[in-house]
Amino acid sequence: MQNYLQGLNEQQRVAVEHKDGPIMIVAGAGSGKTKVLTTRIAHLMNSGVDAFNILALTFTNKAAAEMKERVEHTLGNTEARNLYIGTFHSVFARILRAEANKLGYPNNFTIYDSDDAKGVVKDIVKEMNLDDKHYKAAFVYNRISAAKNALIDPAIYKQDTQIQQEDARSNRPVMGAIYEAYAKRCFKNGAMDFDDLLFKMYVLLTHHPEALAKYQGRFHYILIDEYQDTNVAQYAIIKMLGARHENICVVGDDAQSIYSFRGATVQNILQFQDDYEDVKVVKLEQNYRSTQTILNVANNVIGNNKNQIPKELWTSNLEGEKIVLARTMTDNDEGRFVADAIKEQQMRNHYSNKDFAILYRTNAQSRSFEESLRRMSIPYKLVGGTSFYSRKEVKDYLAYLRVIVNSQDEENIKRIINYPTRGIGKTSIERIIVRANELDKTFWEVISQPEMSGIHSSQLEGFVMMIKSFRTMLEKQNAYDVAFAVGKHTGLVAELYNDKSVEGLARYENVQELLNSIKEFTETPDEEGELLDKSLGSYLQQITLLTDADQNNDANADVVKLMTIHAAKGLEFPGVFVVGLEENLFPSSMSLYDRADLEEERRLFYVAITRAKERLWITYANSRYRFGSLVQNDPSRFIEEIPAAHLDRTFTGISNKPAAHTGGFGSMLNQTFDKMPSLKKLADKLAAGAPAPHTPSSNFVADEVEGMEVGMQVEHQKFGFGKILTIEGGANNRIAGIDFGTGHGVKKIMLNYAKLRIVK
Repeated sequence: MQNYLQGLNEQQRVAVEHKDGPIMIVAGAGSGKTKVLTTRIAHLMNSGVDAFNILALTFTNKAAAEMKERVEHTLGNTEARNLYIGTFHSVFARILRAEANKLGYPNNFTIYDSDDAKGVVKDIVKEMNLDDKHYKAAFVYNRISAAKNALIDPAIYKQDTQIQQEDARSNRPVMGAIYEAYAKRCFKNGAMDFDDLLFKMYVLLTHHPEALAKYQGRFHYILIDEYQDTNVAQYAIIKMLGARHENICVVGDDAQSIYSFRGATVQNILQFQDDYEDVKVVKLEQNYRSTQTILNVANNVIGNNKNQIPKELWTSNLEGEKIVLARTMTDNDEGRFVADAIKEQQMRNHYSNKDFAILYRTNAQSRSFEESLRRMSIPYKLVGGTSFYSRKEVKDYLAYLRVIVNSQDEENIKRIINYPTRGIGKTSIERIIVRANELDKTFWEVISQPEMSGIHSSQLEGFVMMIKSFRTMLEKQNAYDVAFAVGKHTGLVAELYNDKSVEGLARYENVQELLNSIKEFTETPDEEGELLDKSLGSYLQQITLLTDADQNNDANADVVKLMTIHAAKGLEFPGVFVVGLEENLFPSSMSLYDRADLEEERRLFYVAITRAKERLWITYANSRYRFGSLVQNDPSRFIEEIPAAHLDRTFTGISNKPAAHTGGFGSMLNQTFDKMPSLKKLADKLAAGAPAPHTPSSNFVADEVEGMEVGMQVEHQKFGFGKILTIEGGANNRIAGIDFGTGHGVKKIMLNYAKLRIVK
């Protein structure tokens, strides 16, 4: 037996040793799927398969680099550098550059990120004299993106009756014309957006049989990570590439399919067994991450989904603590509870800040947690902020570099043509655009050939000469040398350096960091196994294809992480807080009327649960402000799907002062109960279940709110009889704090919307 097989469990070994024919590895959360995938690649190579004949596709560059490194370490040689491992977008970009002439593109085509693409959309909407508030760039871009990921080109889009009806109902009847103009503009600019890297790859394989035969012949074995996250285009490309040998290995977990909003379809993995005959199915159900209690909760929750591949996660780890279910009065109380629990765990069990993550359904929920963490002096980081490469000064610098590599790139030319200021105004730019459209020429052709276009300007001529001089450096100089020259001779770096404000200093430091990254790129050995390519074009492709996960390079910083559950996929933490478990928030109100949407919300909850290694807290608030109004909440239906035996229930928020919280540890809870007997009664009531529903009095008639005062006894149709403790706010937004007793506790109610009967 090979040494690398010794650390595998029985099912992992089956997955690794299977060689020929299709195989689906259903890898539960924390079951060691990366280990299996990399060991399988190593085993194929050790069995005589040439590394050049293996294609492995991932969703992040970080995962691809880790896989290649592990294979190289396992085999003890450098042959792994010949593997075709990368993200779908990076691998397909590499192929498309080699085959660009077949599609009419230059092989140095620009890759537009989402901001670049939205800029093109915005220009087209303006040129078509459309209302940019109605045809918002982000909405139009997302619509085009969805079409491409579903393999719908502009012609099909405009002919599809259902699509046209959808656009008509949304009062956007010219969406198809915008899509068509957008596609033409990108082609004219020698540019592809992210979605084009999939869509054009599909076009290449379907319209050029010789290209299909070439890559079918090259890739004898294909492995796909996170298969549950693939979309229609990725599925179709994989089917074509693997059609000759059918040695396709997909690894994924249908229970973690949470990206339908990006076009991913869980059906790809659910129907894999129908796509191929004699499919080998291996289930990895042993979890190496979490306690058994956490897994029991995860299994019970996901078991409520009907559309799934059944599996039961188990572990040889400890049973672990019960899951804390914390109900709070308000979202601010929820924030205080979480901050207190983190502090307590640090004192009791010596956890670090980086051991904790706070996971929420929407980014808007972060406020109360940020405020509470700041008050407690707990350092934190919001994951998912503006990425380094999206900052204006960085994009300005990169725009110069992109134009030098691809002078057809109109969007980036417009960005830099008058930055730093060189006397080329908005009117001149618009005149050039009009002339380019009249002549059916590119922006660059118009400004670089004044005798043809009739547009003469010393400022334009100076700009063209500068770009041409930089272009002469491309063949002889590496990426850093060209980039350094750009910063020096354009005056870009000097302008930032001369801005001595705090913001100006930060911008200057950012461009210096950009230059540092280019320098590092030119001095780092290439791992592709091919000739070293330290050109500017190679660098630009690399950074353009970075994903959000690849840009999070401070994972070891000692800070609490705050993030959406979508952003947390693939991560793990000793302690996890899953917050905001309320109906209409989690699950989202938009998912309540469709089973497929609701099941995806449940999968999202499953992903959140399985991020936790040792301790898990689930919290919800009775009320929170949403869209400027105080909203009363019902607990999420997902809470009801957790067996009571696995829960340690607690409650906080009765008084204005934050109560002591235990996070499920008995002694401190008992001390709190001793000081506050009413809390003990309430906790006992909660543990026993929800209070019996109130039946309104036969003479119930709601009274006018103007006559209500502190101290009055009132009746609420749902919560029963209570006493008004406080009334706050102005005439139109009076909020009453009413004690409804141990059944419901103190609730804050907006009097203008409540129906209350004055009892006495």
